[in-house]
Order: sequence, then C-alpha cells, then structure tokens
Amino acid sequence: MKTLDEMRQRSLLTDAQHAEIRAWVAEVRTPEAIMRMPAHLWRALTLASVLMNIDADLVQAPAFDDL
Repeated sequence: MKTLDEMRQRSLLTDAQHAEIRAWVAEVRTPEAIMRMPAHLWRALTLASVLMNIDADLVQAPAFDDL
C-alpha cells in the first residue's frame, strides 16, 4: 500500500483511482483475485508503475560489491 500512497502523492493516481485500487486489493487479498482487477484500474496502475520506474531493480545487473 505504501507504493500506492506514493503514486497518489506524486499525482500519478487520482484520489478516486487510489481509493478504488486500495479497496479492491483489501477486499480480494489473493494474487489471483487481484489479477481480476477492472481494466481501467490496471491501466492506471500500470502507467503509474512505468512512470515511477518500479521495475528498474529487475533490469539492473546485480551488485556483487557487497560480497
């Protein structure tokens, strides 16, 4: 939920989108049910994720300097 809150704070989600997504996730609770989120909410969430570069950690090479 922290990421959703940050998306709203950055104006990447409207208050209404944030509330709808939050309510959906709180109500259904399973990954399978979350995947059935209405399309308009998925589009908003996907766009906000891209704009925040959420997947950046997944495309970077691992840091081995901590080993």
